[in-house]
Amino acid sequence: MKQRSKTPVFPPVIPDIEEWPIYKLSEDRKAFIQEIDAFTQDRLTRKPTQKVTDLIAETIYQERIRIKEERWKVDPPKERQFWSRIRRKLIKYSLDKPDQEAAKNNAEILQSIIHRYSEEIVGTFRISTFRFARRFLTRFFNSLLQARQKGFWRFAYQKRLLAEKLIVEGELEKIRGLMTKGTVVVVPTHFSNLDSILIGYVLDLVLGLPSFSYGAGLNLYNTGYTAYFMNRLGAYRVDRRKKNGIYLETLKTMSNLSLQRGTNSLFFPGGTRSRSGKLEEKLKLGLLSTTVEAQRALYQQGKQDKIFIVPLVLGYHFVLEAPFLIEGYLRAMGKERFLKAKDDFYNPLQIIRFIWQVLSEGNDIALSFGQPMDVLGNPVNVDGKSYDKYGNLIQVRDYFVYEGKVTENLQRESEYTKDLAEKIVERYHADNIVLSSHLVAFAAFQMLRKENARLDLFGVLRLPNEDYVFDESVLKDVIEQIRKELYRLEDAGKIKLSTIVRGGLDELIRDGLTHLGTFHLKKPLRYNRDKAIVSEDFTLLYYYHNRLDNYQLDEVIEIKKEALLTLEPK
Repeated sequence: MKQRSKTPVFPPVIPDIEEWPIYKLSEDRKAFIQEIDAFTQDRLTRKPTQKVTDLIAETIYQERIRIKEERWKVDPPKERQFWSRIRRKLIKYSLDKPDQEAAKNNAEILQSIIHRYSEEIVGTFRISTFRFARRFLTRFFNSLLQARQKGFWRFAYQKRLLAEKLIVEGELEKIRGLMTKGTVVVVPTHFSNLDSILIGYVLDLVLGLPSFSYGAGLNLYNTGYTAYFMNRLGAYRVDRRKKNGIYLETLKTMSNLSLQRGTNSLFFPGGTRSRSGKLEEKLKLGLLSTTVEAQRALYQQGKQDKIFIVPLVLGYHFVLEAPFLIEGYLRAMGKERFLKAKDDFYNPLQIIRFIWQVLSEGNDIALSFGQPMDVLGNPVNVDGKSYDKYGNLIQVRDYFVYEGKVTENLQRESEYTKDLAEKIVERYHADNIVLSSHLVAFAAFQMLRKENARLDLFGVLRLPNEDYVFDESVLKDVIEQIRKELYRLEDAGKIKLSTIVRGGLDELIRDGLTHLGTFHLKKPLRYNRDKAIVSEDFTLLYYYHNRLDNYQLDEVIEIKKEALLTLEPK
């Protein structure tokens, strides 16, 4: 059996924070915003004049609705007045005007809108704030792990202690090396609002990497303390209420130009937290496309700097927001109406409470870094050189050349982005680490479905959970069948297994039940007073089951008819 090694703790790749790309970008913030304004305006004004006019009009319309129906404390002051003024300018100087006159006035209006957006989006990075946050998080994380030994406050000791609680795997040395050979973009799965904090901590204090530029939802800035730190730790603001073309183009330009400046970046290509609990299958292509465009732009400038993509898969036994997320997913499917659960996990106190609950109870957290690749999805070696699927050395620059020159071709680059997204999704599934809770939840829910084969999913979820007991001997048999297939998939490089999943069945089941949905009021699975396995919430059980969806594991399960009788309601 394969054994997992302990998570190593690496020294800093770039010890001097003033040499970090994100710090240099922050110090040049004013000039950077000017670049964003000019680039975005150039991109948008390439469109025919009437389309630009329509785009501005649509933006005004959407923003006025947003201000009326969904205002936040963090919104800029005097928004209503700003958009009213823009609307008057559009009506007076652009609508029903000759193209040349309208184009000139549209350019002035666009300049105002784009600059407002770029000022909102671009964050800053303060070394003093970063150092404080690093010290605080280190002590906080380790206090949760109940470190009461001599030397607790020693920095190196604390890093080692937390590393022992994390399952961090992948080509870590290669990733560290690539930081010195180009720009690294980490693209994680997204399950919880804890993700950003945890990833940032691991990248800094475990892998020793300089800080990454990352997107933070503007809603997180509604709280004073959160806003203070977010504003000074390199986060750029993303307002998901804004869907208009001008805002989205400004956001993409910010990502594109920061990558061209060598700023390492982190964003969730799934766009938002997984509602179903499944690994992402379809990615948002907006920010992802900026990696391809930035790589082409670097080649156009005569530079050979490369941009490297690193998928990252996170795994939790327990996601605090799971009830809210899965109910939203089921409502969106349109098959059943569910009571709306409150999602208050944007509150920093809730995040702290969640971290306390997860780590103080010894829950493992898995971070599996996938195979690094170039912007075309080709794997790269330790020197950053790209290889095709046959192992042949390739030159990425050649894919952007037309008639002997590197040229901009957004249609071509759109296809490259789609290919890259597919490769990332493949790595998500291949680098997924199966925790005990994932396997136990999958096996139990499959038992429930196979016993009620005539019911659709929503029929199964409506079953009275208080009437069902999961026979442990049948559960063991089902898990063993699934585990054999998981061994085969791991040998084929299509999934990863945690150490506990390879152990004895009794220990695996106990561990899975202990950690599955640890702090939910209703437990997806638990032992009752009679030591029988029951579920208090089939919907939550389904959510955690979904982590192993899309591996066709249900096809290998066979339950004997006599065994099904033991699954009948009490």
